[in-house]
Parts: sequence; C-alpha cells; structure tokens
Amino acid sequence: MNGSEIELYLLHFKGSEKSFPFDKTTAVYKVGGKMFALMGEHQGHMQMNLKCDPVYALELRHIYNSVTAGYHMNKKHWNTIILNGDVPKEELFSMIEDSYNLVFYSLTKKLQASILNA
Repeated sequence: MNGSEIELYLLHFKGSEKSFPFDKTTAVYKVGGKMFALMGEHQGHMQMNLKCDPVYALELRHIYNSVTAGYHMNKKHWNTIILNGDVPKEELFSMIEDSYNLVFYSLTKKLQASILNA
C-alpha cells in the first residue's frame, strides 16, 4: 500500500478536499471545512491521523502496534497510524471511512445536503 493509493481513497469521498495549511509535506483532508485526516512523514515514517470513536480508538491501539493516540491531536478522538505497519489495507480504509463519516455527520444537515448534491 502506498501514499498515492491512500490519497485516492481519501479523495474519493463526496466533498473531500486536500490542502497543506501547516507545511509543505503534511496533507490535510477536509469535508465541509472540517478535518477528517492528516497524512505526512514524521521521524522517518509515513503516518496519518484519523478521527475515531473514543471507545473504538482505544480498541485499535490495543490491537495494532502501529496505532497510537493522535499526534498533536485530541488523544481521545484521534489516532495516529504508522503506514506500512501492522494495519491491513482493508482495516485502514475502514478507519478512513469511519473518520470521514464522523466528521460528515457532524456537519449541519444543510451542509451535508449541499455536499451530496454537488
């Protein structure tokens, strides 16, 4: 699994947008102006931050060595995943989808409808 494959998946969601607000190497993915994923390199490893249900976030941290509390994020609601670690592609894509859905469904109904009808 490589960065471009992950990026294509991140951008396939309705209303998903990519930007670089922090630096030239950390990509931020948003829906409705709210972050649902960040991806970049840290300490020689590609990693990403994903929003997660707090209970499920703890479960994932116990299951996978490459999943930790969100780096520079609210550690209750965000996980950091070291890519090419022990998280299978299908599980990573499921985590990405969950993150997108958590953020998308937190948007106003009007904004959700606008995104879906774009």
